Amino acid sequence: MKNILVGLLFLLTNSLLLCQSIQLNTFDALLDALNNGKNVRVIIHYSKCRLTIDGKEEKAPDTIGGMDFKAFEFFSKGSVNNNKAFISSSQTVLISHTHYGYVNNYIKIRIYEDNSVAIIARYLDPKTFDIKMDETFHSYINDNQNDAAVFLFTD
Repeated sequence: MKNILVGLLFLLTNSLLLCQSIQLNTFDALLDALNNGKNVRVIIHYSKCRLTIDGKEEKAPDTIGGMDFKAFEFFSKGSVNNNKAFISSSQTVLISHTHYGYVNNYIKIRIYEDNSVAIIARYLDPKTFDIKMDETFHSYINDNQNDAAVFLFTD
């Protein structure tokens, strides 16, 4: 009976450890995870980003957002006249906003081979696709050594 309890405890401990998220600290680690079919999630601490609106730098809001990389594309250096390799992913979700009413919340993230990150956030009219809000955020992948805004995780 004691051996069965020890065995169950061992299995439970291992299964809990396997469920832990692993932080990805570099572009290469992200590309490797995606290339191996792993689920990846990004968490963005917007207040740690540099925000530009209409070409002017603004104070970033104290908000946090996240999304899964359900679909992504990798572009090697020079493949689309790009100076740096990058991974791109986007997502659109219909939301209700207090000022704009119902809008499509479009987020596009580009993560570059130098670990820099660009995030485009737009509110689009769901009928006309007119842009109601357009913001661009810049930061880096958080590597636990810097105070960057973009955290990447895999299971």
